[in-house]
Amino acid sequence: MSKKTLKYSEAIEEIEQIVSQIESNELDIDELTDKIKRVSELLKFCKAKLRSTEQEVQSILKDFDE
Repeated sequence: MSKKTLKYSEAIEEIEQIVSQIESNELDIDELTDKIKRVSELLKFCKAKLRSTEQEVQSILKDFDE
């Protein structure tokens, strides 16, 4: 079975859910560690996606200037 490609909006939504769980003390210490690791992965994904999108937009804008 193929993995579904994660979308930026889905990553943000998952981060928000985890933050909500942390703020409401829904997680035990073992879950907390796993969730923080997951948030770290999601943040890295979002950062890379934003960089990639910025580069694409800059490239498109550069084509208009030429």
